[in-house]
Amino acid sequence: MKNYRKIIALFTVIMSLLALMVTSVSAEEAIDEKLGVPILVYGGNLSDEQKTETQELLDVTDTQVADEYTVTGDDLAKYIGGNPDARMFSSAKITMEEEGTGLNVSIVTPDNITEVTNEMYANALLTAGVENATVLVASPVAVTGHSALTGIYKAYDVEGVELDKERMELANEELALATDLVKDSGLTQEQVSELLTQIKQDIAEQNPASIDDIERIVQEQLDKLEISLSEEDRQLLINLFDKMRNLNIDFSQVKDQLNDIASKVQEQIEDLIADEGFWDSIGNFFQKLFEAIGKFFANLFG
Repeated sequence: MKNYRKIIALFTVIMSLLALMVTSVSAEEAIDEKLGVPILVYGGNLSDEQKTETQELLDVTDTQVADEYTVTGDDLAKYIGGNPDARMFSSAKITMEEEGTGLNVSIVTPDNITEVTNEMYANALLTAGVENATVLVASPVAVTGHSALTGIYKAYDVEGVELDKERMELANEELALATDLVKDSGLTQEQVSELLTQIKQDIAEQNPASIDDIERIVQEQLDKLEISLSEEDRQLLINLFDKMRNLNIDFSQVKDQLNDIASKVQEQIEDLIADEGFWDSIGNFFQKLFEAIGKFFANLFG
């Protein structure tokens, strides 16, 4: 009887251990057999240590369940017409999503991506034809962020998802204009993102038939957002969106995603305004404090 109980106890222990093992395996990242595994694209100039850091930043727990690629200067030249000798550090993780999910872009290291915001990436990727994906961008060092964009294009290419080359080139032109407007026109990244998104929303709704229609839409948004551009920059903006019109890019198909980008940009602008109000109040406090100190000493020695 005692031996029987020992056998039962041993069997119970074994089954418990097996249950723990099954639980451990099921807790690991499951392979999506429908949409595929995540795609990792690393900047070609990352050191081994930086690559490991980048994997941690992009929340990569097991590279065995991901497709990995490296983006080089030659890829930069191929996909967006950049300098083939450029050094590449920014990297990306792309996870394909179900139809209708939309495009979600998140920069994990915003302090190290100096020229491009989440919304700028999203706008450019929508122009290039990227939809229904979650994209994480990271860099262990401060960079402009163009390597990650090139890497995303390369990832789609090598995975057999065809993106139109003209649309990719136009998306890069859009991103270049966006970053130039921030640097040269005194606009914030949020203002530029909002301007580009609002123009695309109007194009989706109005389906402009000519460059005159594009010019009207651009000017209406400039007036609405109270943005003043030089005539040269205004014309660059008109030419950019007229190229989109000529390529028959149907932004009505991604209208919900444009609305989502617009909402996020608006939230950021509101946060900035709130922060400015906070710092204004701090400034007013110290101004009044110094005035009071000045009056004190004036009365003391007056």
